[in-house]
Amino acid sequence: MFQRHKEIRGFLFIALLLFLVPAELHAQGTARPQPEWWFGLSGGANLNWYNGTAQVLNDGLTTANPFHRGFGAGPNLALGLEYRSSLAVGAMLYVGYDNRHGTWDDIHMPCGELGSLSTTLSYLSIEPSLRIAPFSSAFYFFVGPRFATYRNKTFTLEVEPSPASDGEWGEMRKWVVSGQVGLGYDISILGDPQGQKELVFSPFVSFQPYFGQDPRTVENWAVTTLRVGAILKILGHKRAASASTYRPPAAVPVSAPAVVPVAVPDVEFSVRAPKAVPTTRRVRETFPLRDYVFFEEGSAAIPNRYVMLTKDQAASFKEEQLQEVQPISMTGRSLRQMTVYYNILNILGDRLKRSPGATVSLSGASENGPVHGKARAEAIKRYLVDIFGIEGSRITTEGRDRPRIPTIQPGSTEQPEILLSGDRRVDIASNSPELLIQVGGAPHYTLRPVQVLAVVEDPLDSHVLFNAVGAKEAFTSWSLEITDEQGRVQRFGPYTRELETISGNTILGGRSRGDYKVVMLGRTQGGGVVRSESSVRLVRRDEPTKEALRFSILFDFDQSKSVATFEKFLTDIVTPLISNNSTVIIHGHTDIVGEEEYNYNLSRERAQDVQRIIERALSNTSKRGVTFETLWFGEDLQYASFDNNLPEQRFYNRTVIIEIVPE
Repeated sequence: MFQRHKEIRGFLFIALLLFLVPAELHAQGTARPQPEWWFGLSGGANLNWYNGTAQVLNDGLTTANPFHRGFGAGPNLALGLEYRSSLAVGAMLYVGYDNRHGTWDDIHMPCGELGSLSTTLSYLSIEPSLRIAPFSSAFYFFVGPRFATYRNKTFTLEVEPSPASDGEWGEMRKWVVSGQVGLGYDISILGDPQGQKELVFSPFVSFQPYFGQDPRTVENWAVTTLRVGAILKILGHKRAASASTYRPPAAVPVSAPAVVPVAVPDVEFSVRAPKAVPTTRRVRETFPLRDYVFFEEGSAAIPNRYVMLTKDQAASFKEEQLQEVQPISMTGRSLRQMTVYYNILNILGDRLKRSPGATVSLSGASENGPVHGKARAEAIKRYLVDIFGIEGSRITTEGRDRPRIPTIQPGSTEQPEILLSGDRRVDIASNSPELLIQVGGAPHYTLRPVQVLAVVEDPLDSHVLFNAVGAKEAFTSWSLEITDEQGRVQRFGPYTRELETISGNTILGGRSRGDYKVVMLGRTQGGGVVRSESSVRLVRRDEPTKEALRFSILFDFDQSKSVATFEKFLTDIVTPLISNNSTVIIHGHTDIVGEEEYNYNLSRERAQDVQRIIERALSNTSKRGVTFETLWFGEDLQYASFDNNLPEQRFYNRTVIIEIVPE
């Protein structure tokens, strides 16, 4: 008995420790999410160990020798309700059928007969518990009492050679009061973008020690149970905060950011969060085919980074083979696009084969003069003729010392060697509509783009936007502190630009949802610190999302005004594909040539011009509820699709990308 009291005290101490530690951690948090109600259906198996003594089975039956140990398994089925006042602390209540079936080890009677005893003992069980998630994650503990009243108290006794006989236990306790401690892990398997409905699968294990689990008032038979099972939970209700209750921070809609003024004049801090944070997104990209082939200095040979086929390979090559190229991230996107681009000669050969009436002209440029430039054009012509069997009369060539649209402008002093590498090229042109797409006015055509399908990890629409308008003039730098409900702080920065983004998946880490306090800390010119607060709620969406569309427009060096030349493409091709209530994400980029600040402003001009054209086109339609999210990154390599080592990479970095994300 003394040993049992020690175990009870130990159990209570552990339960108290599990309660106090997370409670203290929770007290350190600065923001509480709204309470949530969950409904649950639980199922599992009870693994039951018997110990003690069972000999006086009832008033009319006593065995010659006692039974001492046994084991068995029985089902557990329960309905429940969970209440979470925060992601860390909550309560659980489950009521259901609880089977404690078991069979004792066989014993020998005084005359040598073999005796066996089993029972189908079962209860109606009521189990309230304290739910604790100390790590602000899907992992949780629970601890609490168990109240049970028996539903079935039958046993089966067999002593050889007599047949088995059934009976009911005598001196049964109407109620048993015991305890349990366990742990589980919530796995979200279904949820809507707003997080208002969610289906969770939660495997768990719990331990119910023998103290308090004496089924009878006589003898000392006790049951120890290990339960292994799973709960299917559905989010039932989120209680709105009342006037007297602290109102938790809500996510700021993308289309209507909350603005929090700071003490420094003309500085405003705002946070824009996605309604849901996708981990991946399937993207159908209309990839523009840059109609240049670049050459090495002094060489007229096609560089080996371009994909060159044999005749047999060319006979079976189809442009559509390049459609399903899988990236792994925005960085992986450059690998995907470069794979397509480096097949430009094969794409051109395939298109010329399919359109026998189409013709092309190749204009080669070289700083060594027109003859060397024409030699570069002739190298491409030979490849198309020899490998794809295109008639030579359909391909004209010429040589120049500079391209028609040169990268190096007269008087330019910007990194001449880098710019010159962009002029060592062959331009591909055509008047055949089978090969072209019109993107602007009558004279502005380009090669028809290639359709590419891919699954992108951590897409841009998963990012949270932080905007500190006026910070560039008021602060030397600013940084972010993002704090979850448990007081866990993530720090980002320092930043010098006014607009920054952070992936929602980075903020969430391994969590499926979270409420965060966001603090912007601006360091002033005088060395002081300005503090501004906002908040955001993030919900991860792991299920497949709708397919997004992506388009790109490309620029020659140092041109923003050329956005107007793409107006027809933006108006006639891109805008009709924008659906009601979709989000249009526009982001501008540049290469690394020139001053960083100049490139940053240039990318902003380009992106804003694209938004204005699309908005004007939408105003002439019946489309409603379209939200724009326009960003500009300049030459920032963190967001650039490509490296800047090769001229083709730099040309593709001079871009504005338009992504259409459906509701």
